[in-house]
Amino acid sequence: MLTRKNLSGFTLVEMAMVLLIIGLLLGGLIPTLSSQMEAQRVNETRKQLDEIQQALIGFSVINGRLPCPANPTIATGQAGAGTERAPPCTSSNSTGVLPWATLGVDETDAWGNRYTYRVTAIFADAVSANSFGGSCTPSPAPTLSSFALCSSGNLDVRSAASGGTSVAIDAPAVVISHGKNAAGAYTQLGAQLPASGDSDEQENSDGSTDNNYVSHTPTSSFDDQVVWLSGNILLNRMVMAGKLP
Repeated sequence: MLTRKNLSGFTLVEMAMVLLIIGLLLGGLIPTLSSQMEAQRVNETRKQLDEIQQALIGFSVINGRLPCPANPTIATGQAGAGTERAPPCTSSNSTGVLPWATLGVDETDAWGNRYTYRVTAIFADAVSANSFGGSCTPSPAPTLSSFALCSSGNLDVRSAASGGTSVAIDAPAVVISHGKNAAGAYTQLGAQLPASGDSDEQENSDGSTDNNYVSHTPTSSFDDQVVWLSGNILLNRMVMAGKLP
């Protein structure tokens, strides 16, 4: 005959087994949930980048130029945060963070870090004092645009920092999310996070030291998402809006 003591002991063992089973089930579910959340952040950031591309084109159609970058070192909530630097852009201030307030888009990617933004200076100078770049000498010169049909961007996107193949050439502008690892990204406090040990990610966070950027499928050390403006699409939209030629 079972005593109350035996029944109590049996219940504790049974409870321990139930807790063990629950723990095993949760242990199997956590990696799956984590992967799903990460995929959701990737997709959310991709959607934001698509909207940013459209906002940049819209800004150009309205203003006749692309915006200058925002100062990356100004903390959120401080004066000047998220607003473009006063044009014209020059080679020394053509790299920064996306001017989210000027464009009316999200400040940060899904991981809470700001987007890096680089623009070709001749696409972001003042319409009243424009320069068209290189041998581009349109006649007559546009009066509603800071660039011309013969203007060319100077930013190149490749599949690798060393070697690789061309993904996009002569892009007027590039926008970068530095992904989950956030290597090289600027925070909302205006501080730049340490650079990655990956050479491809370093290429995307080295400022204006060169005109090269990298975009390829994610790896264990590369999780940047990179988009760019096509010069052909931008010029086409400007023509359709009556800003060019």
